[in-house]
Amino acid sequence: MLYRRFGRTELQMPVFSCGGMRYQFKWQDVPQSEIPADNQNNLEATILRAVEVGINHIETARGYGSSEMQLGRILPKFPREKLIVQTKVNPVADAKKFRQTFEQSLRNLQLDYVDLLGLHGINHDESLEHSTRPGGCLEVAQQLQAEGKVRFIGFSTHGSTDTIVQTIKTNQFDYVNLHWYYINQWNWAAIEAAKHHDMGVFIISPSDKGGKLYDPPQKLVNLCAPLSPMVFNDLFCLSHQQVHTLSIGAAKPQDFDEHLKTLDLLDRSLEVLPPILARLEEEAIATLGKDWVKTWQTNLPTWDETPGQVNIQVILWLLNLAIAYDLVDYAKMRYNLLGNGSHWFPGNKADILDELDLQQCLARSPHADRIPQFLAKAHQLLAGEEVKRLSRT
Repeated sequence: MLYRRFGRTELQMPVFSCGGMRYQFKWQDVPQSEIPADNQNNLEATILRAVEVGINHIETARGYGSSEMQLGRILPKFPREKLIVQTKVNPVADAKKFRQTFEQSLRNLQLDYVDLLGLHGINHDESLEHSTRPGGCLEVAQQLQAEGKVRFIGFSTHGSTDTIVQTIKTNQFDYVNLHWYYINQWNWAAIEAAKHHDMGVFIISPSDKGGKLYDPPQKLVNLCAPLSPMVFNDLFCLSHQQVHTLSIGAAKPQDFDEHLKTLDLLDRSLEVLPPILARLEEEAIATLGKDWVKTWQTNLPTWDETPGQVNIQVILWLLNLAIAYDLVDYAKMRYNLLGNGSHWFPGNKADILDELDLQQCLARSPHADRIPQFLAKAHQLLAGEEVKRLSRT
């Protein structure tokens, strides 16, 4: 395993982390007696495999159902100083409830402290306010830190880049969990801001949200050869020294194996990546047109500035991925989450375009005349059954 300094925490963080939202029994809290033995055995085997290969950062959240409680049956068996344990708690209006929820997390994990506590889901102004106002959840987290129950405080986010940068600039957080990978590089400015403040940078779900890369379309496989799409994406992310660790949402012990192939390539990333990056860009241009590829995002309105709160940027992005790389299943999964994702994945689908006048909000886009047609095409290609966030299933 390779390790990187996790910003000002000074922790030596493995470049891969073991994310805790794929192996648990239920997305809801259940009595321990209801957890099947084979599920618990698989979880424990997964953690043992992670530690065996040097992945000593175990990451979970209070919102991941039975994950914390099940981890509480295996984590105390390891020397405590050998593990880096992170859990996350949603910021809420009542900071006392935040503390109560965190205390429940500690009881579930059967630990005296966690190394990393993330304020989970600073996605919009309200969650930022709940976190940073006087007497808010961040103050409670700092009290827990003073009590020795938390070593370092960070935040996780699915919010806009502006919201993430605004949160980073408070200089109150030691690290950030955010989305950034080859198919979605929008948050680079936030990563640069985190580096400026010497924060740890943890990439959320690079294989799932980064394109369902555990089940890639053949076209993407061909474009990424000789690497698998998963290894290509890992290498792309980790070739940037500002990135410290990628979350592997392992569901079973074998799920680490493909990722580990990346380690031997890191010293050769400048040799290995450029031909693949060139092929991916060439294919996008060949299928979508150079002008569109280079300028499609220019002057697009945000979802909350758009009639019907249509998330134009996300919809066009998903259409591009479906057409250029055959990432149709991924695009469908994300598209049908629109309208159901609350502040975790905001905005709506393009299902009522006939009722909306987008002319004014698109006035500054160089593609204003084409975008309504593309939105209609996206809806036709991607619409299906509504999708709920995993934690609501």
